[in-house]
Amino acid sequence: MVDYTEGSGKQYHTGVGPDDIGKYVIMPGDPKRCAKIAEFFDDAKLVADVREYVTYTGTLTVDTADGGKHTEKVSVTSTGIGGPSAAIAIDELAKCGAHTFVRVGTCGGMQEEVCGGDIVIATGAVRNEGTSREFAPIEYPAVPDVNVLNALINAAKKNGTRYHAGVVQCKDSFFGQHEPEIMPVSYELENKWEAWLRMGCLASEMESAALFIAGGFLRVRVGSCFLVVANQERAKKGLPNKQAHNTEEAIITAVEALKILIAEDVKNI
Repeated sequence: MVDYTEGSGKQYHTGVGPDDIGKYVIMPGDPKRCAKIAEFFDDAKLVADVREYVTYTGTLTVDTADGGKHTEKVSVTSTGIGGPSAAIAIDELAKCGAHTFVRVGTCGGMQEEVCGGDIVIATGAVRNEGTSREFAPIEYPAVPDVNVLNALINAAKKNGTRYHAGVVQCKDSFFGQHEPEIMPVSYELENKWEAWLRMGCLASEMESAALFIAGGFLRVRVGSCFLVVANQERAKKGLPNKQAHNTEEAIITAVEALKILIAEDVKNI
């Protein structure tokens, strides 16, 4: 059994050290998605499995501007559900040298045009959760790194993926979103949900606000893309509400975005 305490060279929660991970990391919530994502890497190996944090590391090879090839070490680390565990993951990975992160996961659509099976790319996140408030005042915006954002959009376009780019809403209580009427603070949950809808929020999820704010503090690059599982607003209106659970298109978008970012970084060296 590996000792992840101080002096071991490994981070306490994630169980990784500087030699275990690449500088570019994909971050799903579900640990079971890590092996699937690692299949898109070359020579991927399991390097840590601690609590909700599962990490595989391999390589990606990209074409360079001079017509050559560049092979880069990359990783995938799961974060578990919600902001607190996601913030721990990005902090420990950054301490080990990672500088670029792409969250890939699932969300619930909010606007009528956001349907199950679509991809949402976050241009910002509503900080309706608690973790980010322990990093920065609420007035500070939760936004992705512009280079990661552009890479995700370009990846979706390249792959012909149906996508939406815009602001997402982040929360801590999953059932506070899906069953707000049963909560003691239903008056607040329902009124705020209506405000997010009126402001054009595309989707609801649980990690991006914390990751964007923590990433800003840590001076690392972060972006997010999600599979839309379904849309409760379409269901409320009696509209067709396709359910989707295959995250492969979102994963492909994230992997392609990493390749774009790696190629750009190599060109700028």
